[in-house]
Amino acid sequence: MSITTAMTSVPKPAPDLIEAFRHAPTSIISDNLARLPGAVGLRPFHRAGRLVGTAFTVRTRPGDNLAIHRALELVGPGDVIVVDGGGDETRALVGEIMKNIAEYRGAAGYVIDGAIRDVAAFAASDFPCFARTAIHRGPYKSGPGEINVPVSIGGSVIAPGDIVVGDEDGVVSFPAATAASLLEAVRAQVAREEDTLLAIREGRYQGSYGKP
Repeated sequence: MSITTAMTSVPKPAPDLIEAFRHAPTSIISDNLARLPGAVGLRPFHRAGRLVGTAFTVRTRPGDNLAIHRALELVGPGDVIVVDGGGDETRALVGEIMKNIAEYRGAAGYVIDGAIRDVAAFAASDFPCFARTAIHRGPYKSGPGEINVPVSIGGSVIAPGDIVVGDEDGVVSFPAATAASLLEAVRAQVAREEDTLLAIREGRYQGSYGKP
């Protein structure tokens, strides 16, 4: 079956703008997105390290990874391979070999609404991978699929070129056009929370964190 490619590369904002989110907690990013966007049900499988990059999206038939293989021929540095596998947990879409291909291509990591396998290889690596679960059963390679179209990942819509951030708490994404103003809001909240933590340590906290 056919694989449809809407575009072979995705637009990227300035690298320093993307990199500025590397130390921004996903929880605080989510707070400043009205606490609405964000993938549900995914967890990290890699050893350590944060995921930051732009979404290179794939939609595939559940349990089939032909479209992901095609995408791996196109991805480049800074691309987050975002796979809408329909949340299927019965077959792994990515394993150690596809992890190494993505690393070789300079991709920033994987976000998979589905399963992976070869968990030990991911657990020994700092190459980011977020997925729903792990299973030994391998995928089919028949298609169909689509590349660089809007996808749904754990209930969150991610478009090609969106900025994707992942940490121990999960994965969030947002349009690049909103990144600069969002970054400002995130930095302001980080500063407020650091002040609150300092107040607690110094014994002068008066309940401000619990107020609307």
